[in-house]
Amino acid sequence: MNRPPLPRGTAYAVLAALAALVILVSTAIFLGVGGPEGRSATKVPEPGRPATSAASGAWIGSWSTSPSSAEPNTPNGYAGQSIRNVVHTTIGGTGARIQLSNLYGTQPLALTHVSLALAAGPGTADAAPGSMRRLTFGARPTVTIPAGRSVVSDPVRLVVPQATDLLVTTYSPTPSGPVTHHPHARQTSYLAQGDRVEDLGGAAYPTKTKYWRYVTAVDVWSKDAQGAVAVIGDSITDGVTSTPNTNRRWTDFLAARLRTEPGAPAYGVLNQGISGNRVLLGSSATVPANNPSALDRFERDVLTRTGVRAVVMELGVNDILRLPQQTDPGRITAGLRKLVERAHARGLRVVGATLMPFGGHRGGKPVQEAVRQAVNEQIRSGHVFDDVVDLDAALRDPADPERLLPLYDSGDHLHPSDAGYRAMADALDLDTLKGQASAAL
Repeated sequence: MNRPPLPRGTAYAVLAALAALVILVSTAIFLGVGGPEGRSATKVPEPGRPATSAASGAWIGSWSTSPSSAEPNTPNGYAGQSIRNVVHTTIGGTGARIQLSNLYGTQPLALTHVSLALAAGPGTADAAPGSMRRLTFGARPTVTIPAGRSVVSDPVRLVVPQATDLLVTTYSPTPSGPVTHHPHARQTSYLAQGDRVEDLGGAAYPTKTKYWRYVTAVDVWSKDAQGAVAVIGDSITDGVTSTPNTNRRWTDFLAARLRTEPGAPAYGVLNQGISGNRVLLGSSATVPANNPSALDRFERDVLTRTGVRAVVMELGVNDILRLPQQTDPGRITAGLRKLVERAHARGLRVVGATLMPFGGHRGGKPVQEAVRQAVNEQIRSGHVFDDVVDLDAALRDPADPERLLPLYDSGDHLHPSDAGYRAMADALDLDTLKGQASAAL
């Protein structure tokens, strides 16, 4: 049946309403929303489904770090200073957004100016020409992050290459602290007096720093990536003995393999290592606890990261070595199983690492070696993780299996050298990162 045409005014009203709906839906898709620390502030693809499609693309984590503690002696934060963090991507995309955290703050953090840019070169404070973007939050150029919370910026259009340095710069005019930071960045960042957030050159940034402050994640909009792998671990995953400013943590070598090897899953790599981290106990009674246990931080640092498809765990050594020392291997593996169960509830596959040798490390005792061997036996049995990467076998000295191979030893007989970190990445079968979680262990 033929219907009479709508009056011109009515037709325009309908079109306007449809246009508004499209804008609203688009905003809902692209806009990151700030939320409590430990809650997802981004839309994560449904577990068990591809993280992206070539036709549409999706947000995928390209870089992240775990906020590990309150920076000492920062009760007033960095009022009146610009902080230029240098971070290194693993995958690229055509847009970007960042997460900022005030987890360890005790008062609101007011940021009046935040920017994102490509670095002009590795490790520099200079921005690449044409890449500087001022960031907004809910379409506003300023943001106040409550204590204990985090926020995700609005997205910006920016072609972000894989394996490149980004500059994430913040400015706060008012005192706020303590500062949420990650102390073992192995990457030089910079400080400047005054609001120099959108400076293209780095001349105003004379102060070098070894910390990452406030920034905890960078997501990219990708049509090519299939997701991300989150690697949760201790100082070994943190890469504390890797050469600074060279991106030679074992997760960096893993990211390079994923980018270059035929048939490898197209994953970003998210390093969630914290020096001194344990499975069972945190390192402080403060609230929130500095360096919380893996059980306490798993939701925040792994399950809510953007586009995670698989998890790698490198944990347990500090439970054995740090006071109070855990002498029951069954308690350590029970804690690891709890983490695996939580990952399985999200449909995430988990690859777990055996504990590497620490013979010769200060304070090491025969009883601790016995616990390490017992933990490794349970891990190798196949009843803890979906798959195992045997880092113990890959890095130990065949002539003295309780010690690291000298080539792989940084010198402290616990942490690997750059060559050791590469050997760790080479030991991981990339096919184990594919597929679904096991039905039962």
